[in-house]
Amino acid sequence: MTGVYCLLPEGRAGLLVPWRGWAEDVDTYLAGGGYAPLIPPDRLLDLITASGLRGRGGAGFPTAVKLRAVRAAPGPRVVVANGEEGEPGSVKDRWLLRHRPHLVLDGLRLAAAVAGAERGIVYLSDAPAERAVRRALAESAPELRIDVVSTEHTYVAGEETAVVRRIDGGPALPTAKPPRPFESGVGGAPTAVANVETLARIAAMYARPHEVAAVAGTHLVSLSGPGSEGALVEVPAGTHLKVLADLCGHGRAEAVLLGGLFGGLYGAGWTDLPLDHDGLNAAGGALGCGALHFLGPGDCPVAVAVEAAAYLAAQSARQCGVCLSGTGAMAKALAAVAGGEATEDTVQKLHRWSQQLPGRGACGLLDAAARVGAGLLAHFRDRVDEHRGSACPACSRAITEDGRRFVLPVP
Repeated sequence: MTGVYCLLPEGRAGLLVPWRGWAEDVDTYLAGGGYAPLIPPDRLLDLITASGLRGRGGAGFPTAVKLRAVRAAPGPRVVVANGEEGEPGSVKDRWLLRHRPHLVLDGLRLAAAVAGAERGIVYLSDAPAERAVRRALAESAPELRIDVVSTEHTYVAGEETAVVRRIDGGPALPTAKPPRPFESGVGGAPTAVANVETLARIAAMYARPHEVAAVAGTHLVSLSGPGSEGALVEVPAGTHLKVLADLCGHGRAEAVLLGGLFGGLYGAGWTDLPLDHDGLNAAGGALGCGALHFLGPGDCPVAVAVEAAAYLAAQSARQCGVCLSGTGAMAKALAAVAGGEATEDTVQKLHRWSQQLPGRGACGLLDAAARVGAGLLAHFRDRVDEHRGSACPACSRAITEDGRRFVLPVP
């Protein structure tokens, strides 16, 4: 199953509505209340604060806190619309930039007003999205200087310090923290790096103030699994993952890979997990960017972990020794499990690394690799033990894969 689906209650508008398969033009956007006159920044910040809106890029950080920190810093200031989707299972940001560019630009305008920024930047790597954004700017440029900066697509290119580094003319690679961008970002200016969906939700709340809580509490989710090209869905927070699996034909799934690759593997009990940051964190997972990959009865979780770890090891920025060695060691150990060559010592090392490595890299890549290993051991230790001395066909294929099972076409 592939396509775009809105599972919001009847009568409630969402980011996926209206859509008829083409990029929304400025007249259509204006007719829906877009680019409305600005209210005082303090009132707009109050609206965002009251909504409880959290960032949609992965960490779920409160949006109002980030904007307030930049606003409190000395000017000049910058706001960046981050459209570089590093997680291979996510398509939501590229979809928004391709099909609803005015919604994103309006959100950038509003965020800049709150932060007191004089410059906005759209940062992306998708060529169709860049064409749509430039066309939208030519149709109706907001009362703000907006530049478009492109980058190469990699897992780490969307990390906020990598975004700043690339905009400043360097490589799209993470830097040590502190300082963080809100302290010293683009050109040394305090910078708010905001995910594309986050900005789109600010614009939607501004256009529909009577639906603020509902807009802020809704998520775009990228769904994939065996035999499916995937789907982009808009659902209220708290929706059980079983509902989403049924929607895209994976109701018989036995496990799920959460948050793209960042949230790790989850087995028994996944059907009752709620789609929200707090619920998934409490269960030992993570929502991340809102990408879910379901594992069917014929899928081997060891094979999925092997592919994920190998992909992450290949995507390492090779700047942090602990990341380079850690992701490589985990990928090698998982490949040994898949090949029937793992010993008990191999498994113990995997367990130790999955507990000790998170938080030690400059970005979240190492954390993602550790979560994959931790989830496999927590939920599928029996399957790991079954591979002792015997490799399964699915795992044999996975050793040579490059993570392509997670990559989705943009609807």
